[in-house]
Amino acid sequence: MLEIEKVSGFYGEFQALFDVSLRVSEGETVITVGPNGAGKSTLLKTISGLLHPRSGSITFMGNRIDRRPAHEIVELGITHVPEGGRLFPQLSVYENLKVGSYLKRARGEAAATLKEIYRLFPILDERKRQLADTLSGGERQMLAIARCLMSRPKLILLDEPSSGLAPRVVSRVLDFVHQIKSQGYAILMVEQNVRKALKLSDRAYLMESGRVHKEGTKQSFLDDPYIKKAYIGL
Repeated sequence: MLEIEKVSGFYGEFQALFDVSLRVSEGETVITVGPNGAGKSTLLKTISGLLHPRSGSITFMGNRIDRRPAHEIVELGITHVPEGGRLFPQLSVYENLKVGSYLKRARGEAAATLKEIYRLFPILDERKRQLADTLSGGERQMLAIARCLMSRPKLILLDEPSSGLAPRVVSRVLDFVHQIKSQGYAILMVEQNVRKALKLSDRAYLMESGRVHKEGTKQSFLDDPYIKKAYIGL
């Protein structure tokens, strides 16, 4: 589904990604772990077209996308939920969700998609008339993820969905991600809560200093002494 081959990325003259290779298959949940500044968020921005790589290739569903503008990449079926969600705070929950169905292919199915989102996540139905700015942190993050589903994506990029949330809320948000996974969506997620995120994943990548240092199954990550010490706290 998604194939990244030896991608190098820069901010001006500062190199943030060094020959990064990564893949995500249909229906698979892949997480990327590593310290702050490792290039994880930069990688998601590069996939979604907010940044363009200086070298390497990114292929999605057989199409080269590494030189395409962001709006074309969304139309192909990739949605990006950035850290913090980036909601419209003075719009209601319902209005934020409707914004997510702006693509032509999604507009015709917006009512059915909205009904399915409310079925899966009743809290959003209960809060649909509330302004997004009045929601709790966890509810705002859920809304940001649900809004991306309104575009009928094939691949969802999630950047730190639990960032800034209280521990009990983190579990709730990651349960929300698990429900999305169970619907068959492919997910590429950057997440600092490594232990909980690994439980959701099929495979994982460790990034440090802009490079991929390890790829493997979730069990291989859970069993790795370095990962346990540095990222899980065991």
